Amino acid sequence: MTSQSPLAVVLVSGGLDSMVSAALAREAGFRVLALSVDYNQRHQVELAAARRVARLLGAERHVVLPLDLRAFGGSALTDDIAVPKDGVGEGIPVTYVPARNTIFLSLALGWAEASGARDIYVGVNALDYSGYPDCRPEFIAGFEALAELATKAGVEGAPFRIRAPLQMMTKADVVREGARLGLDMGVSWSCYDPAPGGLHCGLCDSCRLRHKGFEEAGVPDPTAYAVTPPAP
Repeated sequence: MTSQSPLAVVLVSGGLDSMVSAALAREAGFRVLALSVDYNQRHQVELAAARRVARLLGAERHVVLPLDLRAFGGSALTDDIAVPKDGVGEGIPVTYVPARNTIFLSLALGWAEASGARDIYVGVNALDYSGYPDCRPEFIAGFEALAELATKAGVEGAPFRIRAPLQMMTKADVVREGARLGLDMGVSWSCYDPAPGGLHCGLCDSCRLRHKGFEEAGVPDPTAYAVTPPAP
C-alpha cells in the first residue's frame, strides 16, 4: 500500500463486525480513514475498542466525532430504558437507535467527499442480527443512490460506493473472516450493557450473537463475559 492507494472511509464502532469490515478494506488495498461516533451511547467502552481497532489496522487517520443522540433518546442505548436480557425476540428491539446508520453514513459521506474518497465501508449484517431495519440490503442500496443525488461529486459523475462486505454473512462467517485475516478479535467490543470490571454482560442480544458466532465457527471466543451467554 502506498500514498497513491485509494482512500476509503470506514465506520469503526469498535465492534467485531466493523473490525472485520475495516480489515477487508485494507485487504482490498484501501488506505483507511476510520470514523467513530461518540453518540453518548450507554456502552462508551466501545469507543476505547474503536481506538484499538484503528491503531491495529493502521488507519491513516481516526476521527471520533461527538454527536449526543441522548438529546433525542428513543433507544435503550441512548435513554433510560433497560437493555433486554431475555434473548433475541421478534420485531425491532429497543436497542435500535432511531436512524443511526443513516446518520452515521451521512457523516461518513461528508468526510468521503471532503477527503476525495469514493468508497465507504460499513459493517452491517442482515443475517445474524437483531432485526434493525438499517442493516438490510435495501437500505444500503437506497443510501448509495441518495449519495449520488446529494453530493457535488455524485452530480459531477464521481459517485460513491457503499460497501457492506459482511451484509450476507452469518456471525460465524464473520468470525471465520476475522480468523482468516489474522485479527485479534479480543480487542473488539460487542456488549450493549457492560458489566463491572470491563466484562461483556453475556446476556444482551449482542453478547449472545457474538458468542454464538465463535461457537459455530469453531474458533475460541476470546471475550471475557460476566456470565456465559446462553443461546440467542
